Amino acid sequence: MCGILGVVATTPVNQLLYDGLQVLQHRGQDAAGIATAEGGRFHMHKGPGLVRDVFRTRNMRDLVGNWGIGHCRYPTAGSAYNAAEAQPFYVNSPFGLMLAHNGNLTNADELRHDMFLQDLRHMNTNSDSEVLLNVLAHELQAASQNRYQVDPETIFKAVAGVHRRVRGAYAVVAMIAGYGLLAFRDPYGIRPLVVGRNETPTGIEYLVASESVAIDTLGFKLLRDVEPGEAILVDVHGRFQSRQCAERTVHAPCMFEYVYLARPDSLMDGISVYEARVKMGEFLAEKIHRTMPHLDIDAVIPIPDSSRHAAMDLALRLDKPYREGFVKNRYIGRTFIMPGQGTRRKSVRQKLNAIAQEFRGKNVLLVDDSIVRGTTSREIIMMAREAGAKKVYFASASPPVRHANVYGIDMPTRSELIAAFRNDEEIRREIGADALVYQDLDALKTALRAVNPAVTQFETSCFDGHYVTGDVTPAYLERVESARGKASRTAQDDEGGQLDLNLVA
Repeated sequence: MCGILGVVATTPVNQLLYDGLQVLQHRGQDAAGIATAEGGRFHMHKGPGLVRDVFRTRNMRDLVGNWGIGHCRYPTAGSAYNAAEAQPFYVNSPFGLMLAHNGNLTNADELRHDMFLQDLRHMNTNSDSEVLLNVLAHELQAASQNRYQVDPETIFKAVAGVHRRVRGAYAVVAMIAGYGLLAFRDPYGIRPLVVGRNETPTGIEYLVASESVAIDTLGFKLLRDVEPGEAILVDVHGRFQSRQCAERTVHAPCMFEYVYLARPDSLMDGISVYEARVKMGEFLAEKIHRTMPHLDIDAVIPIPDSSRHAAMDLALRLDKPYREGFVKNRYIGRTFIMPGQGTRRKSVRQKLNAIAQEFRGKNVLLVDDSIVRGTTSREIIMMAREAGAKKVYFASASPPVRHANVYGIDMPTRSELIAAFRNDEEIRREIGADALVYQDLDALKTALRAVNPAVTQFETSCFDGHYVTGDVTPAYLERVESARGKASRTAQDDEGGQLDLNLVA
C-alpha cells in the first residue's frame, strides 16, 4: 500500500503535490518523493520519513515545473529503511522516465532475471517498482521500433506490453520527458486509481491519485476511476487521452481497502468507504443478534479510527450506548504498517489511552476493523481490563485474516497471522477476550455491493486464499514467507536502534 499522485497543471505543481501527499500520508509513512518537469528536464527530491519531514523550503524551490508526480511509500517488497528505494524511480533510456507505483508484482524475480539477460537492463535496488519502470522503458523502446520517437500510439502499445509481461497488482503514475503524464492500472483493478479535472482561466488541469480524497481537497472535480487495464495520457499541453490496453480485464478491487486502508471520505470504484463501513456495522450487528443474543453489553466502543463508523451503526442496531473509550495520539504512526512486531507492540500504548470512566464496572463490546497479527487487539483488551471493565467482548468488522497478501499489503506470511492456524475460540483465548465475533465474508461482500451493485467481484485473498491473478502458487507463497521471515528477523535485530526514528517519523 502506497499513495501516488500525478498532475498536469497550468501553474507550478510543487505545492499541489506536497499537499496531495499530505492527504495520502495514511497510505505510507516510510518515505516520500516528488518529481516535477520543466521542459525536458526532471527535478526530484525524495527521502525517508513523513512528507512533512522529507521536504524543506529549499527542496520545494528546486521542484519547478507545471507537471509532476508524487509518492508516499509503505514497504511491502524490497527493503524497509533503504533510502535508495524511495520513489519515484528514474531511467534515462529510451526517453527519460520517472515512475511511482502502488502495489506488488508477483513475478518480479522472473522479470528482474529477464531484464538482466534479455533486455540488458540493470537494477540498483530490490524494489519491484524499479522492475516495473524498466519493463515500461523496454516496452516503450520496442513499441517505437528503436526510432526513439514518442506518440500516443507508441505509449499505449507499450502499456499493453507491460500488461502482457507483468503480474500482480499495480497502479502507476509515470512521467515521459518532454511529453507528459502517463497513468495506468493493472487488468484486475486491485489497487485504486482515480482521475480528476479542474477548469481554470488558463486551461484544464488533470490529476490522478490513489484516492478521491486527494482530488477533493486539492480543488479538482472527480471524473471517474481509472478502469482495470486502462491507460490515461495527459500531454504537457493538457490534452487528455485514454485507452483500454489489456486484452482481458476483471474488475476485482482489493476488499481490504474498504475495511482498513482507505480514508472514509474517499470514493473508490464507485463505493463510498464511509458507507461501506456503516454497512459493515449493520451486518455485524445482525450476526451478533443471530449468534450471540446472550451477550450483556453495556457499551459499544470503537478502536479509533477506521472502525468508528461500523461501531456507530452496530450500536444503533443493537440498541446499545455508543461510547468513545479510547483517545488516540495522532502523532504516532499506524501500528499495522510499522515494521517489526516489537515496534508495533510498544507503539500501541503510546498510540491509545483508555478513558477509565467508560470501562469501569461495565461489559464492553470493542469493535475493530480487523484482526491481523493480534498484537493490537491483545494490548487493547488488556488496557480495557486495566481500566476496570468487567467483561471485554471483541468484534471484527472483517472476516479472519488467514492467508498471505501478495498484492501490496504488509501481511505476507501466514506465521504472522493470528488466524492462520487457529479457530475462532483459539483466537479468542489468544487475545484474551470474553467473546469474539467476526464478520462473515459473504456479509462483507454484500455490504460493499449494497453501496455499488456494479462491482460484483473483489480481491479477497487474505480472507479466503483465492488469488485473482491466477499465478500465485504454493511454491511462490513459500518463497515469500521465507524472504519475509528473514526480513522480520533482521528488523527485530535492528529494532532497538530504529525505534526512536520510527516514533519521530
